[in-house]
Amino acid sequence: MLHHVEPWVPDLPRAAREWGWLLGSLGWSPHQDWEHGRSWRLGPTYLVVERSPAMSAAGHDRMRPGLNHLAFHAGPPGRVDALAAEAPGHGWTPLFADRYPYAGGPGHHAAYLVNTDGFEVELVATEGA
Repeated sequence: MLHHVEPWVPDLPRAAREWGWLLGSLGWSPHQDWEHGRSWRLGPTYLVVERSPAMSAAGHDRMRPGLNHLAFHAGPPGRVDALAAEAPGHGWTPLFADRYPYAGGPGHHAAYLVNTDGFEVELVATEGA
């Protein structure tokens, strides 16, 4: 099981708003809050956004080697649709909108979103949920 993920971000207040909305909408709870970071937890797993003083670059590029995206279970297809519709109001832009909701292939109902800092998430519908 995944323990935690820690994206480093260039603007902590913005990242906290964008990730906070998304994670809160997915049932994650605020966990920690300190000068350079925030975290949310779901069960034993947590996600941290941090504005680390040790960062060596200004931003994230999902198209370069490294992390491309995080995929989350997001509930039934109707819930994914609702989150996809709300996302632009919270700093998340749809990706592959011309192929929504099956950009991941036939029968794979998902929303692909990218936030202001270039981090991509995939919200995957749970069939039968």
